[in-house]
Amino acid sequence: MAEKETLVIASKVKAYIKEVADLKCSASVIDVLSEKVRALCDAAIEKAKADSRKTLMDKDF
Repeated sequence: MAEKETLVIASKVKAYIKEVADLKCSASVIDVLSEKVRALCDAAIEKAKADSRKTLMDKDF
């Protein structure tokens, strides 16, 4: 994966922010949020591997 793809649904995130805080959301927020999700997933993957599992579980987060 050369180019990092978006891991969140931008329209859902923007709608949530609009509904909760009546704020607009810049496109760069989606990129930053995707990076945070990616980092959380990477850490959870390492935890599952350390536990010798092939299934990622909620407890890994």
